[in-house]
Amino acid sequence: MVCSVRRFLCFLSLATLLLPARAQTPVLDGWAALQASQAVLGKTLGEHALLDREGRPLRLSSLRGKPLLVSFIYTGCFQVCPANSRSLLQAVQALEARFGLDGFNVISIGFNQPADSPQAMKAFALQHGIDRPQWNFLSAPAASVDALTRDFGFSYAATPAGFDHVLQVTLVDAQGRIARQVYGDEVPADALGEPLKQLLLGAPLPQQSGLDDLINRVRILCTVYDPKTGRYRVDYSLAIEVAGGLSFVLAILLYFFNEWRGQRRRSRV
Repeated sequence: MVCSVRRFLCFLSLATLLLPARAQTPVLDGWAALQASQAVLGKTLGEHALLDREGRPLRLSSLRGKPLLVSFIYTGCFQVCPANSRSLLQAVQALEARFGLDGFNVISIGFNQPADSPQAMKAFALQHGIDRPQWNFLSAPAASVDALTRDFGFSYAATPAGFDHVLQVTLVDAQGRIARQVYGDEVPADALGEPLKQLLLGAPLPQQSGLDDLINRVRILCTVYDPKTGRYRVDYSLAIEVAGGLSFVLAILLYFFNEWRGQRRRSRV
């Protein structure tokens, strides 16, 4: 029996070493970011003054009268912000074909100051081939970034190699109220098309179902900035931990089953 216990302890130590280690916690708390993002739904945006690509002042209130799509970027990002903006461009082109060029406006706001200057925002748009008549790239004055991002429910945190931030496109109605948040590194046109259609018809937006909310949470939590590589990656750590834990439990059960079977065989001899 003592030998069996010793073998079990050795097995337990080895299995513990083989269990997958918990991945480093993201800088940005995804659950808190989701709550902040959802908490601003229905709220009217404040009077924020921004600068366009030519350095001219532009107030958010001047864009009222049409639905508005809003994304936040930082121009020093070489991975997700460009890819996300190009994905949004494809969605915007599909929405233009459906609703026309004059049906809505789009803005991308640079939140990393002073790096995201009007000149930097202009260069970002040119570099990624985004030249739509209703899409403006705006620079937020440093003093107003906190209030602006808080108004939109946009969360971000600095890392050694950039920013960990929520990937969201905010849909604002013609009266300047936040109507919908769409999450993910890819922006499907249908996720924006239906709520945009309702806003253009003047109809209230239906509430997102629990399943949609779950999908939104997954999209926020699974997109993690890795400061070691300087890239965004999908965070599979939770799934790996669950699989590793189940494998460990099964291995323990198999061990005890083999011990029990061995003892029965010895008792028959």
